[in-house]
Amino acid sequence: MTKRTEEDDMKLLFKQRAFAWFDSYDIYDENENTVYIVKGQLSWGHCLKIFDASEEHELGTVKERIFSWWPQFELYEGSDCIGTLKKEPWGWFKPRYNIDFNGWHIEGDWAEWDYTITGPDGATVAAISKELLHWTDTYVLDIAKPEDALYVLMFVLAIDAEKCSRLSLIHISEP
Repeated sequence: MTKRTEEDDMKLLFKQRAFAWFDSYDIYDENENTVYIVKGQLSWGHCLKIFDASEEHELGTVKERIFSWWPQFELYEGSDCIGTLKKEPWGWFKPRYNIDFNGWHIEGDWAEWDYTITGPDGATVAAISKELLHWTDTYVLDIAKPEDALYVLMFVLAIDAEKCSRLSLIHISEP
């Protein structure tokens, strides 16, 4: 068994574009190279398409399931649904999400700025933290294995979309 080192980790910076009609994000590595580009699509609910840096290849999709009791998102790699993310309704002080992908689990802090994704063995798959004092939503994704980067990004996009939908409903329902 080989021991993991910090050099094996991958850091991504998830930054929402300002002044876009639809959700749009640029995802950078620690050297500020664009790794992924995310574009929102016109649809019922959120639909986010993930492309490589050249925007030539679509790598994945995060799509909100509209008719469900609790917020739910389907994640696609190509045309294959690889899993779903569902918000647990009873996370009073910490948001929790059920994931049916690789036995992963996500739990956030009470402010919903920091999240940890753990595997079935309890090991950290990724740590996500929101950076403050930016014009747009900006997150740092510290991913244990680079091969999990696309999947971690999909879950972070789904969580951000769920929060956006929830906050929009709060503002709509205010008198």
